[in-house]
Amino acid sequence: MTFTDFKGKVALVTGASGGVGLRVAEKLAAAGAHVVMNGRNAENGERALAQLRAFTDQAASVRYVVGDCADYEDARRVADAAAGVTGRIDLVVSSGAQGAVRPMPFAEMSAAELVLAHNSRFFARINPLHAALPHMRTHGGAMIMVGTDAGRHPTPGESVVGAFGAGVILMTKTLAKELARWQIRVNSVSLTLTSDTPSWDRIFNEETFQTALFGKAKNRFPFGRAPNAEEVARVAVFLASEEAAQVTGQTVSVNGGLSFGGW
Repeated sequence: MTFTDFKGKVALVTGASGGVGLRVAEKLAAAGAHVVMNGRNAENGERALAQLRAFTDQAASVRYVVGDCADYEDARRVADAAAGVTGRIDLVVSSGAQGAVRPMPFAEMSAAELVLAHNSRFFARINPLHAALPHMRTHGGAMIMVGTDAGRHPTPGESVVGAFGAGVILMTKTLAKELARWQIRVNSVSLTLTSDTPSWDRIFNEETFQTALFGKAKNRFPFGRAPNAEEVARVAVFLASEEAAQVTGQTVSVNGGLSFGGW
């Protein structure tokens, strides 16, 4: 599907130095959006920026702003930089946010790890939305959060990750109701094990609790393989587009049929 409604719009994509965020940024840039990418690492950002320029419409622009969106002041600075392109933000895709603590059994986590595991994921997801709001209320737009199916289906070792995922699902519904008065749609994409992402590399490039946990899931996909970042990005970009103008408050699982149901 070719999208024409992104031309000239300003899109802020966090977690855009790799994986789903980068694929989303590529698609928005190719459709003519002004794309402001965010990530925590300047070197990774430069590589991503160079890659993105190959997808950029001549009338659009791309830039990269370093910042850790788990910190609200960083998120505000990133949002202000995005708004500085044309004076507004039209789209926010909140992705990335590597957890500071790996999935592990609840009983093995320290009190400090419980807090860090939650905060490093959850606030990195919602801070960009809150920081972008002042730049969106006068003209509306779309917000997309990238969450996890661990919030819908209990997975041993992912108690805190699941709590984060469930929080994203409920916030999607609540924010969709709250922000409708400003013509802002809010939706989410919910992931399972996804290839072509930094998470995939971390899981399978070293032996940890996650390797055994997800190694089993890797072999259970009905279509014979896990979804990849490109396939997730297609759904996220659709939800951000005018093709989904009457879709809000929804969380779409892109999980290759690994699981069904949920809330």
